[in-house]
Amino acid sequence: MGAETLLKNGEARVQLDPKVPLILGLQPAALIDHVARVDGSLFDQIPGERGGSIPVAVEELEHILSELKRHVLASADDSSPMKTMAGGSVANTIRGLSSGFGVNCGMIGAYGDDEQGQLFACNMNTSGVNVSRLRKKKGPTAQCVCLVDAFGNRTMRPCLATAVKVQGDELTKGDFSGSKWLVMRFGAFNLEVIQAAIRIAKQQGVSVSLDLASFEMVRNFRVPLRQLLESGDIDLCFANEDEATELLRGEGNAHPEAAVEYLSKYCRWAVVTLGSNGCIAKHGEEIVQVPAIGEAKAVDATGAGDLFASGFLYGLVKGLSLEECCKVGSCSGGSVIRSLGGEVTPENWQWMYKQMQRKGLSLPDIRN
Repeated sequence: MGAETLLKNGEARVQLDPKVPLILGLQPAALIDHVARVDGSLFDQIPGERGGSIPVAVEELEHILSELKRHVLASADDSSPMKTMAGGSVANTIRGLSSGFGVNCGMIGAYGDDEQGQLFACNMNTSGVNVSRLRKKKGPTAQCVCLVDAFGNRTMRPCLATAVKVQGDELTKGDFSGSKWLVMRFGAFNLEVIQAAIRIAKQQGVSVSLDLASFEMVRNFRVPLRQLLESGDIDLCFANEDEATELLRGEGNAHPEAAVEYLSKYCRWAVVTLGSNGCIAKHGEEIVQVPAIGEAKAVDATGAGDLFASGFLYGLVKGLSLEECCKVGSCSGGSVIRSLGGEVTPENWQWMYKQMQRKGLSLPDIRN
């Protein structure tokens, strides 16, 4: 594996693989996910639209966590109705690339000197991710409640306001040197560190991948987002159908095909995922549409787009065609929705490999 976790005095010590990570993930604030299946009545007690992701204060996070026991749904196919794990879109993508595809990956960001921070670092490290670029800081680690309804749809409420995070002026050329890709998620409150990371990445010849985060983020911060996209510094952009619609809202052509065309003007690769309808992608003059995996049973949609990105990026670094990249992404995205949370279980990785074989895709050379 790329790294091993050594415990000394209850604290994780990391034994690093000397190889430079091929793909880096920038997640300014480490995040712990609390994922639970809940009944519909809980959604009436929390702010914001169902199905989206909006930040909440510490008090609101604690209120939701205290209410979970009264609203959690038991499941016959999962012994644990609630899971706690390292979370965040970028962390999900990077962990998937490392543990499921055997790609040498690393994380850039910061975690707090608390139990949640230690859990984040250990979880990523155990998955083979190089965590030497994570800064440990005094203060709390960000947390997020991921509420999953009976249909597998997820609603997210992150608590980020007081959490420690890495700042733009802390990033160095050494963080990026020798890597090939930088994976990021758009966040208006992290715009300064995102811009700093892009600037250094481009100086180091590192390609940049950006996920559009959520339809609320696109809706509320469309102007700075479009400025970032139109800068030409984003090489690969991922959006889901709702985000694509918000990106072009008010222009009379707010649909996935138009969004792909818009993104492809500025990004070398543009991808819009369509849930059960698969995805549409464009690179240069080539445009493809690939269906979803029909055999995927949606238990929890958390991480579907993140793991799609894992598969797509794996395809890119392996030199696969655009259509093949989409097919691998479809397989990996389908793997994570078969259980609770954004981390793929060993059984579901095996399911994914079988789907790849059926589609004539070569399997990754797994190192662990």
